[in-house]
Amino acid sequence: MKLDRNFYLQSGVEVARTLIGKKIFHHSPEGLTGGIIVETEAYMGSLDAAAHSYKGLTERTKIQYGLGGFAYVYMIYGMYFCMNVVANVENIPDAVLIRALQPTDGINLMRKRRGKNNLRDLCSGPGKLAQAMGIDKNHYGVDLCGDEIFIETTNILPDVTATKRINVDYAGDAANYLWRYIMTGSEYLSVKEKGKC
Repeated sequence: MKLDRNFYLQSGVEVARTLIGKKIFHHSPEGLTGGIIVETEAYMGSLDAAAHSYKGLTERTKIQYGLGGFAYVYMIYGMYFCMNVVANVENIPDAVLIRALQPTDGINLMRKRRGKNNLRDLCSGPGKLAQAMGIDKNHYGVDLCGDEIFIETTNILPDVTATKRINVDYAGDAANYLWRYIMTGSEYLSVKEKGKC
């Protein structure tokens, strides 16, 4: 069953944690791709020096200031896109980065887009999964309650581990917040947690 708006109106931390084990899909002209979400990171607006919205409303972050349940897509390193889920209510700009998936649907299309055959390498990182799923800047603001990009419930009851987020050393104390959530033991993570996976 597709997640409804109410799911996304929770805090970014709650959405990030409870997205683990759910499935995200992109229905594109080339075909349907999808996978199980195994890694997320919460970014908590004005409370979080690692968040894009920490310093306030900009043209880039304006989608985060609306209702939860929309896509926030941005580019990193001038070449890779990252897919985020807007969370919380209006004017509380929480967002959740989808960091890694276990591919399940449209795997051949993912392999073509990525130029890779190894299943683990298709979506084990935010830039990789956006490329594999065919998600780019044109999907900024897409309604996740629609039929293009959407997330569904599953019967999976994951063991979830909270860890520090990746590549946010610049964020002072916020770099130590345990706002990265992983499906414990998954082989599809972007970065394995030392001593755990």
